[in-house]
Amino acid sequence: MEVIFYTRNRCPLCVDAKLILQHLQKDYQFQIIERDIDTSDEWTEKFGIMIPVIEIEGEIIQYGMIDTLTIEERLNHL
Repeated sequence: MEVIFYTRNRCPLCVDAKLILQHLQKDYQFQIIERDIDTSDEWTEKFGIMIPVIEIEGEIIQYGMIDTLTIEERLNHL
């Protein structure tokens, strides 16, 4: 399974979110696909002020302040 992680440079919330995802990888099997929104006009327009953004199976699960519980609940329902 893949978890899409929309991020950008100089984003403290993104650093925290990535640590949460890496921690969850210890209990759940998924690959983190990191996408820098600054490399795509489409992503910048779509997610500009929302980052970080976590997407699982085409669904945006959470953005901004990411918490472990919300992501873990979604992973449990796959």
